Amino acid sequence: QEHLVESGGGLAQSGESRRLSCAVSGLQLENVVVGWFRQAPGKERETVACIGDTDHTTYYTNSVRGRFTISRDNAKNTVYLNMTSLEAEDTAVYFCATFPVISGGFRLCILNPSASNSWGQGTQVTVSS
Repeated sequence: QEHLVESGGGLAQSGESRRLSCAVSGLQLENVVVGWFRQAPGKERETVACIGDTDHTTYYTNSVRGRFTISRDNAKNTVYLNMTSLEAEDTAVYFCATFPVISGGFRLCILNPSASNSWGQGTQVTVSS
């Protein structure tokens, strides 16, 4: 059974950097698209970044493009989100999720993340200004 565990969250000052990790077990990471998502208090969940399975195609929401980098290490079955120049608006619970490639996973990651049945518990990132 697929299992995702996020880590790396915590408290940061504005302008600092932080790296989140999503450790995946129960499947081979190279067969899925993986995304990072976040939900701030009182707001809807949003897609932060997605990474493709083989060519490592990436997507970023506008507010993080140029500051965040998503990457994957298939040998370690882990996906990372490197966050730099953090802002107070980045404060949220961050989740990772996987999407089957054969089901149009990259498109689902961007447009319909609710289609995923595999989510982690989330890790809180709090940025103070």
